[in-house]
Amino acid sequence: MSFSIAELFSKNFDNKFELHEQHLNNQMVRVLRTIGYDRNYKKAMGQYLYDENDTEYLDLLSGFGVFAVGRNHPTVISALQETLTLELPNLVQMDVSLLSGLLAEKILQTTPENTNKMFFSNSGTEAVEAAIKFARYTTKRERIVHCEHSFHGLTLGSLSLNGEEIFKEGFGPLLPNCNAIPFNDLDALEKALSTKDVAAFIVEPIQGKGVNVPDDNYLPEVERLCKKYGTLFVADEIQTGLGRTGKFWAIDHWGVKPDMILMAKALSGGFIPVGAVAMTQKIMDTVFNRMDRAVVHGSTFSKNNMAMAAGLATLQVMEDEKLVENSAKVGEDIISSINAMASKYEFLKEARGKGLMVAVEFQSPKSLSLKAAWAMLEAANKGLFCQMVTIPLFKEHHILTQVAGHGMNVVKLLPPLNLTEKDRDWIVNSFDQTIGETHKVPGSIWDLGKNLASHAIKNKNK
Repeated sequence: MSFSIAELFSKNFDNKFELHEQHLNNQMVRVLRTIGYDRNYKKAMGQYLYDENDTEYLDLLSGFGVFAVGRNHPTVISALQETLTLELPNLVQMDVSLLSGLLAEKILQTTPENTNKMFFSNSGTEAVEAAIKFARYTTKRERIVHCEHSFHGLTLGSLSLNGEEIFKEGFGPLLPNCNAIPFNDLDALEKALSTKDVAAFIVEPIQGKGVNVPDDNYLPEVERLCKKYGTLFVADEIQTGLGRTGKFWAIDHWGVKPDMILMAKALSGGFIPVGAVAMTQKIMDTVFNRMDRAVVHGSTFSKNNMAMAAGLATLQVMEDEKLVENSAKVGEDIISSINAMASKYEFLKEARGKGLMVAVEFQSPKSLSLKAAWAMLEAANKGLFCQMVTIPLFKEHHILTQVAGHGMNVVKLLPPLNLTEKDRDWIVNSFDQTIGETHKVPGSIWDLGKNLASHAIKNKNK
């Protein structure tokens, strides 16, 4: 009897949520059903998802930034199929792999000239864990400084650098000597570094939670202060890298040269997980400083042929299709078009970001009726207004978005980098109509708001 994934998928297509409810995270199923996101998708291509009725959805999450080249890109699929048929030696542990060498070479052509060595891992959080270890060994210091509201992963070391308490609650004790400072605050950074016991300052060039863009002098000063106090400057580009912000690396907007650059997500092409650390020669030579230390850090499946092939193919697609340039142009169009609506919508504060890393932030209005409606949602659960926006964007306009972070009044857009002008117009018009509906009190969208508030209050009282 032959084994068929297609047959399994078809046979169990309608059982997806029941299987998850029974065997996996039933709370996630509850969330999806509550907000109406419980769709059965049967196909995905590029920036689009298709459900069982062939309804087309525009995916503005892209797997939290994984599908930068779009879903099921034929070039990446072809590379993976070819790799499978070549019968290449894979994970020969007493050897070095050719494809990992080629991918390292290709990546380092894009990074600042001070970074000329690579370390591969299986994910972004593994890249963060590696950076913590490398920084401590290189500097012979223990402290790691990160920013409030940061997100660097959910394994124990990276979790210790997480700026949101909800992720850390109940999982302690966490890694000691990890301290948070405000983002975009140079005085706080210098105060933290001046003790000269900080191994690394790990920072997202643009914060993912809320899409917080720093002042133009921030990262150049971060680089200077880290050098002044002997601290390694680590740029977490796991979400911002590979064209997301309209430059290949977000650090390119400010011309800085970190000691380490962390990457993952988009490098996978959406198929085979791969993470990596680009670093200086000094860090590599310090950590792996003797033959008996050649294996002091690694991972069984890192540098596997499929992951490396996916990475090589992804970089080729980005180059061939000029996705970095497209990210810059389309992202600027979306941000400017939504900002142009601010004069007619009291709830709309601003759109911001760089490239196709976009935040749409909402605020308390001035009109009394609108202010009262806003206060009702905020009293039930901070950030609920945004949930009230994302649901009709999905149900009525077939656009998949997310709230940017716990308790935030920010909707986040993180789409594939291949958005077209048609997609841009779809996004702008959908936001225009949805935000317009929020200004009609009472109205159908506020009936939804009341239901969300009721659910939130019930959960609080449990």
